[in-house]
Amino acid sequence: MVLSPTDKSNVKATWAKIGNHGAEYGAEALERMFMNFPSTKTYFPHFDLGHDSAQVKGHGKKVADALAKAVGHIDNLLDALSDLSDLHAHKLRVDPVNFKLLSHCLLVTLALHLPAEFTPSVHASLDKFLASVSTVLTSKYR
Repeated sequence: MVLSPTDKSNVKATWAKIGNHGAEYGAEALERMFMNFPSTKTYFPHFDLGHDSAQVKGHGKKVADALAKAVGHIDNLLDALSDLSDLHAHKLRVDPVNFKLLSHCLLVTLALHLPAEFTPSVHASLDKFLASVSTVLTSKYR
Protein backbone atom coordinates (compact mmCIF):
# COMPACT_ATOMS: atom_id res chain seq x y z
CA MET A 1 0.00 0.00 0.00
CA VAL A 2 1.43 3.34 -1.03
CA LEU A 3 1.26 6.17 1.45
CA SER A 4 0.61 9.58 -0.06
CA PRO A 5 2.47 12.67 1.14
CA THR A 6 -0.70 13.60 3.08
CA ASP A 7 -0.80 10.16 4.70
CA LYS A 8 2.83 10.47 5.75
CA SER A 9 2.24 13.93 7.15
CA ASN A 10 -0.84 12.75 9.08
CA VAL A 11 1.03 9.76 10.52
CA LYS A 12 4.02 11.84 11.60
CA ALA A 13 1.83 14.54 13.14
CA THR A 14 -0.24 12.01 15.05
CA TRP A 15 2.83 10.16 16.30
CA ALA A 16 4.27 13.48 17.51
CA LYS A 17 1.08 14.05 19.54
CA ILE A 18 1.39 10.59 21.09
CA GLY A 19 4.66 11.78 22.57
CA ASN A 20 5.75 9.89 25.66
CA HIS A 21 2.44 7.99 25.84
CA GLY A 22 3.50 5.42 23.21
CA ALA A 23 4.26 2.63 25.69
CA GLU A 24 1.03 3.30 27.57
CA TYR A 25 -1.05 3.25 24.38
CA GLY A 26 0.77 0.16 23.13
CA ALA A 27 -0.01 -1.71 26.34
CA GLU A 28 -3.63 -0.56 26.24
CA ALA A 29 -3.97 -1.78 22.65
CA LEU A 30 -2.49 -5.15 23.61
CA GLU A 31 -4.91 -5.47 26.54
CA ARG A 32 -7.77 -4.59 24.22
CA MET A 33 -6.59 -7.22 21.71
CA PHE A 34 -6.26 -9.93 24.37
CA MET A 35 -9.72 -9.13 25.72
CA ASN A 36 -11.52 -8.97 22.38
CA PHE A 37 -9.54 -11.58 20.48
CA PRO A 38 -8.65 -14.25 23.07
CA SER A 39 -6.92 -16.46 20.50
CA THR A 40 -4.08 -13.92 20.43
CA LYS A 41 -3.15 -14.88 24.00
CA THR A 42 -1.64 -18.15 22.74
CA TYR A 43 1.53 -16.31 21.73
CA PHE A 44 2.06 -15.11 25.30
CA PRO A 45 1.68 -18.21 27.49
CA HIS A 46 4.42 -17.01 29.84
CA PHE A 47 2.90 -13.54 30.34
CA ASP A 48 0.69 -12.29 33.13
CA LEU A 49 -2.06 -10.88 30.90
CA GLY A 50 -3.94 -9.12 33.69
CA HIS A 51 -4.73 -5.41 33.73
CA ASP A 52 -1.61 -3.33 34.44
CA SER A 53 0.68 -6.33 33.96
CA ALA A 54 4.34 -5.33 33.85
CA GLN A 55 4.87 -7.85 31.03
CA VAL A 56 2.08 -6.38 28.91
CA LYS A 57 3.41 -2.89 29.60
CA GLY A 58 6.88 -4.03 28.55
CA HIS A 59 5.59 -5.52 25.32
CA GLY A 60 3.46 -2.43 24.73
CA LYS A 61 6.67 -0.41 24.86
CA LYS A 62 8.25 -2.74 22.29
CA VAL A 63 5.24 -2.26 20.01
CA ALA A 64 5.38 1.52 20.43
CA ASP A 65 9.14 1.61 19.84
CA ALA A 66 8.77 -0.46 16.66
CA LEU A 67 6.04 1.85 15.40
CA ALA A 68 8.13 4.92 16.25
CA LYS A 69 10.97 3.39 14.23
CA ALA A 70 8.54 2.76 11.37
CA VAL A 71 7.34 6.37 11.49
CA GLY A 72 10.95 7.53 11.44
CA HIS A 73 11.64 5.36 8.39
CA ILE A 74 8.26 5.75 6.74
CA ASP A 75 9.85 5.79 3.27
CA ASN A 76 11.75 2.54 3.86
CA LEU A 77 9.64 0.31 6.09
CA LEU A 78 11.00 -2.90 4.58
CA ASP A 79 14.58 -2.26 5.72
CA ALA A 80 13.57 -0.63 9.00
CA LEU A 81 11.44 -3.59 10.10
CA SER A 82 13.37 -6.45 8.48
CA ASP A 83 14.69 -7.89 11.75
CA LEU A 84 11.25 -7.70 13.35
CA SER A 85 9.75 -9.43 10.34
CA ASP A 86 12.31 -12.24 10.64
CA LEU A 87 11.59 -12.62 14.34
CA HIS A 88 7.81 -12.84 13.96
CA ALA A 89 7.90 -15.09 10.89
CA HIS A 90 10.68 -17.52 11.68
CA LYS A 91 11.11 -17.64 15.45
CA LEU A 92 7.75 -16.67 16.92
CA ARG A 93 5.61 -17.86 13.98
CA VAL A 94 2.86 -15.39 14.71
CA ASP A 95 -0.28 -15.83 12.63
CA PRO A 96 -0.30 -12.84 10.23
CA VAL A 97 -3.94 -12.04 11.03
CA ASN A 98 -2.83 -10.95 14.50
CA PHE A 99 -1.09 -7.90 13.06
CA LYS A 100 -4.42 -6.76 11.64
CA LEU A 101 -6.12 -7.35 14.98
CA LEU A 102 -3.49 -5.35 16.84
CA SER A 103 -3.69 -2.59 14.23
CA HIS A 104 -7.43 -2.35 14.80
CA CYS A 105 -6.92 -2.16 18.56
CA LEU A 106 -4.28 0.52 18.12
CA LEU A 107 -6.67 2.60 16.02
CA VAL A 108 -9.36 2.31 18.68
CA THR A 109 -6.89 3.25 21.41
CA LEU A 110 -5.65 6.29 19.50
CA ALA A 111 -9.20 7.39 18.72
CA LEU A 112 -10.04 7.26 22.43
CA HIS A 113 -6.98 9.23 23.51
CA LEU A 114 -6.78 11.71 20.62
CA PRO A 115 -10.43 12.36 19.69
CA ALA A 116 -9.91 15.87 18.34
CA GLU A 117 -7.01 14.80 16.13
CA PHE A 118 -8.64 11.57 14.94
CA THR A 119 -10.39 12.98 11.90
CA PRO A 120 -11.58 10.71 9.08
CA SER A 121 -8.51 11.69 7.06
CA VAL A 122 -6.12 10.90 9.92
CA HIS A 123 -7.96 7.65 10.60
CA ALA A 124 -7.56 6.60 6.97
CA SER A 125 -3.87 7.56 6.96
CA LEU A 126 -3.14 5.65 10.17
CA ASP A 127 -5.06 2.64 8.87
CA LYS A 128 -2.98 2.66 5.66
CA PHE A 129 0.24 3.07 7.64
CA LEU A 130 -0.56 0.19 10.00
CA ALA A 131 -1.58 -1.97 7.04
CA SER A 132 1.78 -1.18 5.43
CA VAL A 133 3.59 -2.10 8.64
CA SER A 134 1.60 -5.35 8.82
CA THR A 135 2.47 -6.15 5.21
CA VAL A 136 6.16 -5.65 5.92
CA LEU A 137 6.00 -7.76 9.08
CA THR A 138 4.43 -10.61 7.13
CA SER A 139 6.73 -10.29 4.11
CA LYS A 140 9.11 -12.97 5.36
CA TYR A 141 6.30 -15.53 5.64
CA ARG A 142 6.39 -16.13 1.91
